[in-house]
Amino acid sequence: MEQSIWRKKPMSAYEADIKNNQLKKVLGKWSLTAIGIGGIIGGGIFVLTGTAAHYHAGPALALSFVVAGIGCVFAALCYSEFASMLPVEGSAYAYAYGTIGELFAWIIGWGLILEYAMGAMTVAVSWSGYFNKLMHLFGITIPYYLTNDPYTGSQYAVDNHLEPAAFSFNLPAFLITWLVTWVLVKGIKEATNTNNLIVILKLSAVVFVIIVGVFFVNVDNWHPFIPEPEMVKHADGSMKEAYGIKGILSGAAAIFFAYIGFDVVSTSAGEAINPKKDIPFAIIASLGICTVLYILVSLVLTGMLNYKDITGDALKAPVAFAFDSVGQPWAVFIITTAATVGLVSVMLVMMLGQTRVFLGMAKDGLLPGFFRKIHPDFQTPWKSTLLVGLVVSLVASFTPIGVLSDMTSFGTLFAFAMVCLAVLILRLREPNRDRPFKTPLLMLVAPLGIITNILLMSLLDSKAQQFALVWMAIGLGVYFIYSRNKSKLNDM
Repeated sequence: MEQSIWRKKPMSAYEADIKNNQLKKVLGKWSLTAIGIGGIIGGGIFVLTGTAAHYHAGPALALSFVVAGIGCVFAALCYSEFASMLPVEGSAYAYAYGTIGELFAWIIGWGLILEYAMGAMTVAVSWSGYFNKLMHLFGITIPYYLTNDPYTGSQYAVDNHLEPAAFSFNLPAFLITWLVTWVLVKGIKEATNTNNLIVILKLSAVVFVIIVGVFFVNVDNWHPFIPEPEMVKHADGSMKEAYGIKGILSGAAAIFFAYIGFDVVSTSAGEAINPKKDIPFAIIASLGICTVLYILVSLVLTGMLNYKDITGDALKAPVAFAFDSVGQPWAVFIITTAATVGLVSVMLVMMLGQTRVFLGMAKDGLLPGFFRKIHPDFQTPWKSTLLVGLVVSLVASFTPIGVLSDMTSFGTLFAFAMVCLAVLILRLREPNRDRPFKTPLLMLVAPLGIITNILLMSLLDSKAQQFALVWMAIGLGVYFIYSRNKSKLNDM
C-alpha cells in the first residue's frame, strides 16, 4: 500500500483483529454502562463544581453543565454510530483509521492519550485532597508538603504563614495511582467488579447529596442566578472575567473534564460480549444518567453555599464543605468517604482507556510493540499499564490540578470534535455502509457537535491551549519520523 497519509485500514484487518483478540470478553451492557458512569461521576461533582461556580458561572453552574452536556450528546451519538460499525479497542482512533485515514486517526489517538493521561492525573490529585480531608475527620494531619505539588505547597505555606518546605510531593496521589495500576494489571474482570461496587457507592452518595442537601438550600444564594460579569482573581494571581453568559460558557469548558468517562466505554469493545449493541447503549445511558445528576447536584451546591464563599479548602472538596457549612458533620463524613472511594473508579477507567488506545495503535504498528504485550496469565496489556502508572504517578505528584484539568478538557473536546467530523465525512462518502446504530439527524448533529466543542476549546485557559498545541506538534513529529514508516499498512 502506498504511504499516503490518508490511507485507511481495510475492514479485513479489523476482522482479523477481532478474530485474534486475546482480551477476555466479559463485559455486558450494564457492566459497560457502569464503566461509563464510573468514569464520569467523580471529579466533576466532587471537585470541579466548586472551581467552576466560584471562578466562572456562579449559581448558573447548572447551565454550564447543560451546555457541556449538549456538546457531549452530539459527540456521544457520533461515537455510538462508529462503535456499532467497528467494535474494536482504540475508540475514536480506530474508527477514524478505518474510515477517514491514517493521519487523521493518529491525530485523534494522540489527543486521546492527552485526554486519558491528564484525566487520570487530575483525579489522582483530587483524590489526594479528599483523602487528606478524610484523615482530618479522624484527627490525622498529614504534613502539607506531602499532600501538595511544589507550587501549591509553597503557596500554602505563604497563605498560612508557615516556613516553606524544602521539598513538596503529593504522596497520596502517587500511592493511589500505583494501587489502580496493580488492579488493572491483575485483570479486566477484577477491575470491572471493583468498578461496579464503587459505582453503586458513588450513585448512592450523589443521590444522598441531592435528597438531603435540598433541605438546606437557601434560595437567596441563587440570586442573581446569572451574576453580572466582573473580574475575579484566580489561584495563580491572574485576573479574569467571570459570570454572565461568557462565564456560563467558560464554566462549561472548565467542567467538560467531568464528562470524559462515556467515551472510555468505546475503548473496551475488545472485552465486550456484544459490542455492536451494547457499546452504543452504554455510551448514551451513562451520559444521560450522569448529566441529570450533575445538574441537580450543582443546583443543590450553589443553593447551600454562596458561590463567593467557595474559596480555599472549599475548592478542593466543595460538596463536603457545603454540608459542613450548614452544621451537618455526619453528612460530611459520608460524602468525604464516598468521594475518596469513588474517585478511585474514575482513575481506573481513565487508565484503562489509556492502555487500550495504546494497544490499538501498537497493533497497527504506529507505536512500538512494547505497548501491545499481553500478560500470559492476566490477559492484560501489562507493560503499557505499568508505564502509564509510572508517568501518571510522577506528574500527578508534581503538578497543580488546574493545569491538568484544562489540558484534559482540551484533549477531550478535540477528540469529540474530530469524531463528529469523521462520522459526517463517512456518512457522505459511504452512505450505504452497514450501520447497526445510525445517528439521527446527523447533518444537524455533527456540525453542531463540531461547533460546540471547538467553541468550548477556545474558552479554555490560554496556557492549557499552548501546552496542548505543543503536544499536538510533538505528535505530528512522532508520526512523520516513526509511525508512518512503521505502519503495518506498508506491508499490505
